[in-house]
Amino acid sequence: MAQLYFYYSAMNAGKSTSLLQSAHNYQEQGMDVMLFTAAIDDRYGQGVIKSRIGLSAEAIVFDETTDFLVLISEQSNKQKPACLLVDEAQFLSKAQVDQLAEIVDEFDLPVLCYGIRTDFQGVLFSGSSRLLAIADKLFELKTVCSCGRKATMTIRLDENGRAIAAGAQVEIGGNERYESKCRRHHRALMKQAAD
Repeated sequence: MAQLYFYYSAMNAGKSTSLLQSAHNYQEQGMDVMLFTAAIDDRYGQGVIKSRIGLSAEAIVFDETTDFLVLISEQSNKQKPACLLVDEAQFLSKAQVDQLAEIVDEFDLPVLCYGIRTDFQGVLFSGSSRLLAIADKLFELKTVCSCGRKATMTIRLDENGRAIAAGAQVEIGGNERYESKCRRHHRALMKQAAD
């Protein structure tokens, strides 16, 4: 029985690596998969999922206009994929998460979503919020803060490496722009940045 999965974490916990490994596992068994990534994240080129350890794969891009039900219905004339894998799932809309859940329920296709739970201010992304509410299985991928504790938060940095307390929810970047922190250090850095 297919299920909707949400693998979430702070930045740099290996979400893309895990997604690419899952895709490889299906493909190694001769099964087709459909990979999706957010159009807004073009750090490695449009439609590329790339992990920090160097693994990469081409993917279908999604944006706020993407209708996953239409994409899967169009796919029904071709070979049905064994699984859908969605990177950067925090950028999904509530409606898109509901579409993915309907794909699981009506097409009996597993959907594996990977994304960040909260933004740099500790606020849930809309896609993550909906996935936390309706996913069948939730998995936290863990990473560590510089102090050695489990990092559950992400801090945004300015060009000088200092924490930023305000700004747009979405600003694409990697290690040069974001760091994973434990709640304690996130709070301290946000307070320092606000002062």
